[in-house]
Amino acid sequence: MTALTLSTAAVPGLRADAIVIGVAKGSAAKPSGPVVAPGAEAVDQAYDGKLAGVLETLGASGAEGEVTKLPAPAGFKAPLVVAVGLGAQPGKDAGYDAEALRKAAGVAARALAGATKAAFALPLTDAAAAGAVAEGVLLGAYSFDVYKNNGDSAKNGGNGKAPLAEAALLGGKPRDKAYKAAVERATAVAEELNRARDLINTPPNDLTPEAFAAIAQAAAKEHGLKVQVLDEKALTKGGYGGILGVGAGSASGPRLVKLSYTSSKAKKHLALVGKGITYDSGGISLKPAGHNETMKCDMSGAAAVFAAVVAAARLGLEVNVTGWLALAENMPSGSATRPGDVLRMFSGKTVEVLNTDAEGRLVLADALWAASQEKPDAIVDVATLTGAMVLALGNRTFGIMANDDAFRSAVHEVAEEAGEPAWQMPLPEHLRKGMDSPTADIANMGERMGGGLVAGLFLREFVGEGITWAHLDIAGPAFNEGGPFGYTPKGGTGSAVRTLVRLAERAAAGDLS
Repeated sequence: MTALTLSTAAVPGLRADAIVIGVAKGSAAKPSGPVVAPGAEAVDQAYDGKLAGVLETLGASGAEGEVTKLPAPAGFKAPLVVAVGLGAQPGKDAGYDAEALRKAAGVAARALAGATKAAFALPLTDAAAAGAVAEGVLLGAYSFDVYKNNGDSAKNGGNGKAPLAEAALLGGKPRDKAYKAAVERATAVAEELNRARDLINTPPNDLTPEAFAAIAQAAAKEHGLKVQVLDEKALTKGGYGGILGVGAGSASGPRLVKLSYTSSKAKKHLALVGKGITYDSGGISLKPAGHNETMKCDMSGAAAVFAAVVAAARLGLEVNVTGWLALAENMPSGSATRPGDVLRMFSGKTVEVLNTDAEGRLVLADALWAASQEKPDAIVDVATLTGAMVLALGNRTFGIMANDDAFRSAVHEVAEEAGEPAWQMPLPEHLRKGMDSPTADIANMGERMGGGLVAGLFLREFVGEGITWAHLDIAGPAFNEGGPFGYTPKGGTGSAVRTLVRLAERAAAGDLS
């Protein structure tokens, strides 16, 4: 993990591999050419105030995600200046948007893979800006190289360079409590989000439900959390037909993990439920060729919930947070659940399984009902649930459904505040009829069109009466199959972690709608 420090050191005399500065797009008054952002004054002065012109000559425009490298001015201890695009300039008397800073810092951290130390001279106008830059650096410098054996070439996604080792945030205030707290918060959230990424990227032969449960138990011991793990025997005794039905075809038995963080000062209780299908073959309703290769990511919801609970503990939030990890492996075999089978769920309802590849809603249904028994103030579930949501919102935006309009809006606001693109989706009542079954209380499939909404309606059936609930379908942004961008790597992204943590912070502040 990249080491972070707040620094008031003068830029010219700072010993580092590179100085990172921000560049914005031209304003209406100067539509062409980049504009040097605050924080880069010393570099600009060393270029006789002509740094913007030099950057423009090199092709820089200040666009988001842009990286321009140039030699540092004479007399600087660092040999390199890295200019990163911040996008549009903020309005008068306004600071740069936190997400713009986060993305720029992430881009620079990736561009400086292999460097020992970099100094970030981005606009740190306040503690929030320092936190955003810190978060961006730590998320952008992420790499997953556990399974590589060829030395340095294994590092940072196999590009031959280790992640940036140290980052100094220039313009920060090391003795200011607000700045220190912002960086400490960013560190806790980023480290747990990166832990979620590690879990998502881990091959399914190593991350079985049992292995995931063991990791949760170890984290609970480390961070003072309470943990309960229900194995096959306990699940059978408890009547968790959904989780057992999904895991029936696998040699690796299912688990339901309850991870609890409690605060003596808490006035609210937030329950988080995560889909944890450690590998999804589709079961008997086998996925077609080309759709299996990334299905290790089908436990991204559980990874997000796990990370958020641990982060809440590390931050000492004054709210009770309970995480429910519904873990199973969905495999075809002689013992697997068949299309046409009927499962009796933990709630007592019966479900006719029409498609075994609609398995996430089955494990979530049991976990939602279990969470409901504790009567929390709100339940939020997170799942890579439907391909329909990817078709609707693309690969970078998750959908939000809820049984309460105000809460759905609040979760959306929190997601945007955290820097995670999201969109509010409805739960049309007319789609519920499509799940009527002649054999059971409900079927696990309904109309094909609007499939993401149908899944949300199914889940709603298993939320306790009077409990506020929201469902996050992160099927699109949970796993990035394309190239890295901003602070987002290829592979597991840790989608929804920051939204859940921010929601817990709001609940702690008494602002849980």
